[in-house]
Amino acid sequence: MPKSKRDRKVSLTRTPRKGLEAKQALIAELRRCVDTYKHIFIFSVANMRNNKLKDVRNAWKHSRIFFGKNKVMMVALGREPSSEYRENLHQVSKHLRGEVGLLFTNRTKEEVDEWFSSFKEVDFARAGNKATYTVSLDTGPLEQFPHSMEPQLRQLGLPTALKKGVVTLLSDYEVCKEGDILTPEQARVLKLFGYEMAEFKVTIKFLWNSETGDFQKLVGDEEDEEDEKEEEEEEDIDISED
Repeated sequence: MPKSKRDRKVSLTRTPRKGLEAKQALIAELRRCVDTYKHIFIFSVANMRNNKLKDVRNAWKHSRIFFGKNKVMMVALGREPSSEYRENLHQVSKHLRGEVGLLFTNRTKEEVDEWFSSFKEVDFARAGNKATYTVSLDTGPLEQFPHSMEPQLRQLGLPTALKKGVVTLLSDYEVCKEGDILTPEQARVLKLFGYEMAEFKVTIKFLWNSETGDFQKLVGDEEDEEDEKEEEEEEDIDISED
């Protein structure tokens, strides 16, 4: 009887710890960037799209961008003053929450602000996004779609039928109203009809200077202020308990 290929003994002592090695390599690379570049900018991303972020990376090849792996980045920089890699880097770690990233660069604050404030690209909205305007479709033929698409359009909720082989909208149809939180079906219809409502935008929020160790808030919002208040309250509680 032939031996099963699945019946293989694997020595755990010889199993490479690829996940741990990758994290250690990322930590080392982050610290190398801290020592190499003058500034670290913390940025947030609205309507994240990988292809759009790739465009940003290509435009900033002279710098380094890290996005994702927030917890690993916090370990590399240090969560507390006692464990931070350089002075005030724990302030950077405090703001690594959600869809945020780090830009390591030698470019000035003015150069960074100018470039990112003008970089905005529209894309199709996804389920959960808010409709930025009302979209209504008029009764009549939808000649942009092949007849094979008619069942799919009907399944998405559109009142369609085939008339002489042409996909036709039988009555006026409101896809969404301004301010609606889009459902998967609405998002799909908007994409099929070419309506782009999502704006990919990078906002530069904080700056750390390697030469002085100064940490500076550039742009604030209500969420940041609420987070800071919660942190201050937690610190007060810890002190009182001690």
